[in-house]
Amino acid sequence: MNLFALCINAETLYVEIADEPHEYKTGLMFRRYLPENRGMLFIFPYPQKLSFWMKNTYIPLSIAFISSDWKILEIYDMEPLDETPILSKNYVQYALEVNRGWFQRHRISVGDSIRFPCKAQ
Repeated sequence: MNLFALCINAETLYVEIADEPHEYKTGLMFRRYLPENRGMLFIFPYPQKLSFWMKNTYIPLSIAFISSDWKILEIYDMEPLDETPILSKNYVQYALEVNRGWFQRHRISVGDSIRFPCKAQ
């Protein structure tokens, strides 16, 4: 598994990349644990309204929907195994899944910018 450094404000997060249709569908399904400063970055080919759900996902997650210029536009918490769709209100090109509450714990909010890739500090 390749990990890439992504920076938000002063925080460094190590992410797996999902940039193929089969990776979009699987995401973090079937995992029982996600280390604290890890996540999954979904990279789509163009801005669009996105929909995510937690089918077969056991880890409580938070998701950020991110614009094509790497600004966080929306953040939502998601419940394990909940198949209710979480829809972006905006056209976005990226989605970032992390452990639930990670954004709040690191004082990251809507409007913050992401640097990807970035050099870990």
